[in-house]
Amino acid sequence: MRLPLLLPALAAALLPLAAAAQTDVPCGGDFRGFIAGLKDEAIAAGHDPAKVDAFFAGVSQDQRTLKADNAQGVFQLPFIEFSRRVISQNRIDNGRANLKKYGAVFDRIAAEYGVSPGVLLAFWALETDYGAVQGDFNTVNSLVTLAHDCRRPDLFRPQVLAALTLFERGALDPRTTTGAWAGEIGMVQMLPEDILENGVDADGDGVVSLKTSVPDALTSGAAMLRSLGWRAGEPWLHEVTLPEGFDWAETGLNHRKTVAEWQAEGVTPRNGPLGDGGLTAAILLPQGRKGPAFLAYPNFDVFFEWNKSFVYVTTAAYFATRLEGAQVYAAGNPDPGLDGPQMLRLQEKLVAKGYDVGGIDGILGEKTREAVQTEQERLGLPADAWPTPALLDTL
Repeated sequence: MRLPLLLPALAAALLPLAAAAQTDVPCGGDFRGFIAGLKDEAIAAGHDPAKVDAFFAGVSQDQRTLKADNAQGVFQLPFIEFSRRVISQNRIDNGRANLKKYGAVFDRIAAEYGVSPGVLLAFWALETDYGAVQGDFNTVNSLVTLAHDCRRPDLFRPQVLAALTLFERGALDPRTTTGAWAGEIGMVQMLPEDILENGVDADGDGVVSLKTSVPDALTSGAAMLRSLGWRAGEPWLHEVTLPEGFDWAETGLNHRKTVAEWQAEGVTPRNGPLGDGGLTAAILLPQGRKGPAFLAYPNFDVFFEWNKSFVYVTTAAYFATRLEGAQVYAAGNPDPGLDGPQMLRLQEKLVAKGYDVGGIDGILGEKTREAVQTEQERLGLPADAWPTPALLDTL
């Protein structure tokens, strides 16, 4: 993984954050024996034995995939640093050029799926740099490797069988199909199950081609967002200014009011009008009360269904607003945050106090933020959910 370029390795690396706790799904052990078990399961599920043999012929364990899976340091970056690294002027310019070039596609998507162009452009940019770099990992090898690895077999084993179905339909070649290390394919990086459920032949050539067809890729992405709960025609994120004396304990995705109620408290937009007064929304402070502030609408939650990393989701959502004309956020002067080892110590302390932080991983996710906010309230500190070295020392 390299920065500032944000390529498939980054988006795929977020998948472990979405993983559930380990289950009884078979994993580990002798790799050949594991493959035999997969083949037996596939045949029992009704797949043709000859097709199963052809699909798994030559499959191998990919150590490069496992190495990429363990490279998580980038997600410890705070929002301002992360977003500045990945949102370049070149990406904004290319996004607007693509919006003009594929205007008819975006118009059809907006009419049929209700997904705004900026949202798809942001994912397209952050996932594969508008299709330029889609990953060079053998998809089947990566999926089988991750299914064999016992950290998230419940996530990846079904993807292997979904890839088998794509193979049977002529939509995947187990020897030549490549993508991100976590098995995602195409310009907007979709897993095999998502392709089966949401793949759209938007260019009418009879094939869903997510690697080579922009209409297919963008429309399939829109279909996936809709399936995840996207609300047509509604906003997702809006930068705001908060009034003096604002109650920081009201911030965070777990505290929601209507737009009208927030406005009554003195919350104002930095540019353009806010959404409908009846919409519910939350005040989001990615780096605490001294940094940027956003109003997050229900559609913002859908970004988390696509991906579970707080910093990635907030960056993607903000980038989508920039692509549609929003100004650069007011960075402010946030208090220093925690480095990776400090974040691990903080999470250990919070877990010892009985909090669910979503795993001790050194990453400031939403559950860790909620626990931090609760402790800040208990200690009489500004409850903005932004952990600082001073808070760590106090705990």
